[in-house]
Amino acid sequence: MSNAVEARTWEGPNAAERLDILRNTTSIAIVGASNKPSRASYFVATYLLSSSRYKVYFVNPVLNEILGEPVYKSLADLPEVPDLVEVFRKHDDLPGVLDEAIAVGAKTLWLQLGSWHEEVAARAEAAGLNIVMDRCVKIEHARFHGGLRLAGFNTGVISSKRQLLA
Repeated sequence: MSNAVEARTWEGPNAAERLDILRNTTSIAIVGASNKPSRASYFVATYLLSSSRYKVYFVNPVLNEILGEPVYKSLADLPEVPDLVEVFRKHDDLPGVLDEAIAVGAKTLWLQLGSWHEEVAARAEAAGLNIVMDRCVKIEHARFHGGLRLAGFNTGVISSKRQLLA
């Protein structure tokens, strides 16, 4: 079933629950990370490295380095179990990424904006994982930490005063 026509019956965590997930996360693995600045995963990576306290790992079987950081071939190759697995992969790859996340013991599977997979959500919950779909970690982190203006979003406020993130 294609991602575009899949019925959306699963209900994800509310804002308070998403905040709790982010507060309890110390490490994030970006699966499908890219070294191309035009890609969403690159933009998210630069934000997380510069504006968050998370240890960020990159997973891509064909790259060796992104933003000066090593790239791992799979979740199993990471030096620690990531709390959160942020996924930038096509719809048909999502079940396999879930299998890897379960195998390594990750706590949360987070599917990027535009990514929705009902079967993956059901399987993730059955395995005891938190699951977030069709949301961006960068946007959610910035929203909860008052940083949307620093993250590439026009808040409509004009000010010469720079705000600091908590």
